[in-house]
Amino acid sequence: MVGRAPRAFTLPDVPLVTSAEEPVPVRRVSQLMAGWIARLGAIWVEGQVTQVTRRPGQRTVFLTLRDPSVDMSLSVTCSVVLIDALPAGLSDGAHVVVHVKPSFFPGRGTLSFAADQIRPVGVGELLARLEHLKRVLTAEGLFAADRKRPLPFLPGVVGVVCGRASAAEKDVVENARRRWPAVRFRIEEVAVQGPLAVTEVTAALGRLEADAEVDVIVLTRGGGSLEDLLPFSNEALVRAVAACRTPVVSAIGHEADTPLLDLVADVRASTPTDAAKRIVPDMGEETARVQQLRTRARDAVSGYVSREHTALANLRSRPVLAEPHVMLDGRLDDVMALRDRTRRCLRAALDRGADNLAHTRARVTSLSPGATLQRGYAVVQRADGAVVRRPDEVQSGDALRLRIAEGELDATAT
Repeated sequence: MVGRAPRAFTLPDVPLVTSAEEPVPVRRVSQLMAGWIARLGAIWVEGQVTQVTRRPGQRTVFLTLRDPSVDMSLSVTCSVVLIDALPAGLSDGAHVVVHVKPSFFPGRGTLSFAADQIRPVGVGELLARLEHLKRVLTAEGLFAADRKRPLPFLPGVVGVVCGRASAAEKDVVENARRRWPAVRFRIEEVAVQGPLAVTEVTAALGRLEADAEVDVIVLTRGGGSLEDLLPFSNEALVRAVAACRTPVVSAIGHEADTPLLDLVADVRASTPTDAAKRIVPDMGEETARVQQLRTRARDAVSGYVSREHTALANLRSRPVLAEPHVMLDGRLDDVMALRDRTRRCLRAALDRGADNLAHTRARVTSLSPGATLQRGYAVVQRADGAVVRRPDEVQSGDALRLRIAEGELDATAT
């Protein structure tokens, strides 16, 4: 193939079939790539301007257009007239939409994008896009309250993602150490504004999340315009925060600033100083609270002991415990009274029984034959012992026996 004149190639509809024995020449590969890229046609591309190169005397301006969510960029060329036509010009960090046509140069093997339109993304459009992203993430449940984790009472190490030598870092660190001097920090200084902010903040967040000693992470920066705070509403960063297992505190800007990071974070602090108050307790307040609890506990124990002492004194002052023999004396009197009463009752019962017995004996005595004999009467009996009750029961000359009170007499009937 060496030495042959180059010939035109048509773009195949199917992938090339190559092998070590039948390789494809470089020129053909370049021409095929040029054809494939030409098929793409002109497209609209959204990105952030990271570099604007404008050389004096040249009518071409070179731009670097970068995706803020990932570390990827494209080189774009446009005319000076196109840049000058923009109302506010074009500077690094600007968010733009560019209409470009990709071209591949087979001779140099380079890819180039030529822009014929550049439109800056206005604040209204940015707000509309943020509102749409907010609705999407809300529907996915990333902002739900039940997925937010509570902050530890006293974190061992606090991770801080902030700008380099920023006032926000100073506010968080100094105020936190003023509240709790023993707190430790692991600080990640990154770009918090511009095209590199999202990737650097996400990478720092990942490093702190992987550190087992970090108990809470604070993302902080000072206030700024909507464009300055735009990285903290980036979808990739919001999802990275939502995936963190370590509690995250958002302290972005001032109280009026509300990037999407505030909604996905576990705790939103209105300012960096407020974040310091939320991540660690105040040592003075906690010491006063401990002293107050100690005082309350001491008072409670003293009150309990005092009440029990009073109750014991009251028990000891009762007559039953102060003079226990008094109760015995009272019971002794009761026993003696009952004994006397028993004696009286028994004596009365015996007397009544004796009287009854005497009366009964008197009645029996008065009814007995002996008592009749004592009054002068006699009992007449025949010889066979039968009692004579009528005169005709005996005959003249019958032997009779007379029983009298003091003995018996023999008699003969006449």
